[in-house]
Amino acid sequence: MSAIETIHVDGVWRAAASGATREVLDPADATILQLVSEGGAEDTDAAVAAARRAFDEGAWPGTPVAERSALLRRVADLLQRDREEIALIESRDTGKTLEEGRVDVDDVTNAFRYFADVVMNESGGRVVDAGSADVHSVVVHEPVGVCALITPWNYPLLQASWKVAPAVAAGNTFVIKPSEVTPLSTVHLIKLLVEAGLPAGVANIVTGAGLPVGQRLAEHPDVDLFSFTGGLASGTKAGAAAVSGAKKIALELGGKNPNVVFADSCATEEGFDTAVDQALNAAFIHSGQVCSAGARLIIEEPVRDRFVAELARRAEKIKLGRGTEDGVECGPLVSQQQLDKVEAYVASALSEGAQLRSGGSRPEPSDVRPASGYFYAPTILDGCHREMKVVREETFGPILTVETFTTENEAVALANDTEYGLAGAVFSGDSARARRVAARLRHGTVWINDYHPYLPQAEWGGFGKSGIGRELGPTGLDEYRESKHIYENLRPEPVRWFAG
Repeated sequence: MSAIETIHVDGVWRAAASGATREVLDPADATILQLVSEGGAEDTDAAVAAARRAFDEGAWPGTPVAERSALLRRVADLLQRDREEIALIESRDTGKTLEEGRVDVDDVTNAFRYFADVVMNESGGRVVDAGSADVHSVVVHEPVGVCALITPWNYPLLQASWKVAPAVAAGNTFVIKPSEVTPLSTVHLIKLLVEAGLPAGVANIVTGAGLPVGQRLAEHPDVDLFSFTGGLASGTKAGAAAVSGAKKIALELGGKNPNVVFADSCATEEGFDTAVDQALNAAFIHSGQVCSAGARLIIEEPVRDRFVAELARRAEKIKLGRGTEDGVECGPLVSQQQLDKVEAYVASALSEGAQLRSGGSRPEPSDVRPASGYFYAPTILDGCHREMKVVREETFGPILTVETFTTENEAVALANDTEYGLAGAVFSGDSARARRVAARLRHGTVWINDYHPYLPQAEWGGFGKSGIGRELGPTGLDEYRESKHIYENLRPEPVRWFAG
C-alpha cells in the first residue's frame, strides 16, 4: 500500500520532510486502512510560516464578511455532496457505526452554516457612548491571527469543524493537527476548503504525533491562538507551553458526566422506558468514547434495583460489530491502547468492590466482529462509590457506573463531586425539581429528560478541569477574534496638561 500525502502547506499537498509514514488502522479488525504522512517539527514550522505569511501579507483577513460567509456555505454544500463518502471514512477510521458517521457529517454541515450566519449578522462595530458629541468611540472585532488547532480521535471531523468554521469565519489562518489515530476525515475537510476557494496558506494541516507536532504548535512563537481538544494530561501540558508564550488559549479537556435519575421519572411505564433508553444512549453511543458520555448513573434508591436490572438486560442485547455492517448498534474501541485501558478500569473497579451487572469482557468473535478487532462489551458496574478510580477518571469506553442517592441534596452533591464539569443530565417527572437541580449542577451543559443533543447556537465547554473557553455559539466565534477599541476625537485641541 502506498502512502497518501496528507500534509498540506501553502496550498500544496506533500509528504513529510523526513519521508516518514504512519499506519492508520481499521479498529474493527486491526488491518491497515491507509498509510499517511508522518509530519515532524520541520513540517510544522513550514505550515506555521505559510499561515503567518497568509495572515500578514495575504488578502484573507481583510476579505469582506459576505465572501467569508459564502465560502463557509460552499463548504457546507460540499460536505452534503460527499456525505456518504465522509461517513464511510469516519466509520472505518474511528469504528463508529455508519449511521453515526452520517449524523456527524450533518452536524458538521450545520456548524459551518451556523458560523456563516453569525458572521454575516455582525455589525460594523459596537458604538460606545463616550459622553461627548465630539467623540466617536467604537469597539470592533478583528481576527486573532495564526491559529493552531489540535483535535481528538473520537469525533475528528466534528471537533475540527468546531474550530475551523469560526476560525475561517473570523478571518484567521490556521494549522490543524488531527489525532494521528484518526486523521482521514480532517484531510478530506481540508480538500473541501480548498475546493470551496480558500486561498493558499489559510488552511494548513500536519498529520503526525503530539510529539513533536502538537508540542511544536503549542510553543511556536508565530502562533497567536492555541485551541486543543483532548485528554486532561496532554491538554494541560500543551496548554502550559502555549501560555508560556502568552498565546490566547482554548482547552476542552473532557468530563466525567453524571446522569441523575429521580424515581418520579419512572412513575409510568413510558417514563421508565424512556429513562432506561436514555441511560443506554448516554453511556454507550460510540462505545462510550464521547467526552460528554453519561458514564455515571446516579439513581434514586427506590427504583435502583428494577432500573439497573432492565439496563443490564438491554445492554446485553446491544449488537456489537463492524460499524459499516447493517444492524450493528455499537462498534469497536478505537485502538488496542484504548481496549487495554478499558480492561484495566474494569479490573480495578471489581477489585475495589464493584458488582458486574453486564459485560466486563471482550465479546465472542462473529462474522461482523473479527477476533482481531478492538471490541469490548457494554459494561455496567453496580455498587460504585466516589473513591473508586473508575468513578473518578474519564474511562472513554463502554463503562457505566451506578451510584445511588436518597435526597435531592445528595443527588446534587454526588453529581458535582468531580474535578470535571463538562455535561450532565437530570431525569424527573417534576419540572420544578428538574430545573432546580439543573441550576445547581456545575457543568457546562445540562440536559433535562434527554441526553447528548447539542445545538451549534449554544456554547459548549465545561467548568473545572473540563477546560478553558467555549466552542460554538457566539462565544465560539469570539474565541477567534480580538476586540479593538477605536476612539476618535472629532474636535481635537490642546489639553494643556503641561505648561510651557
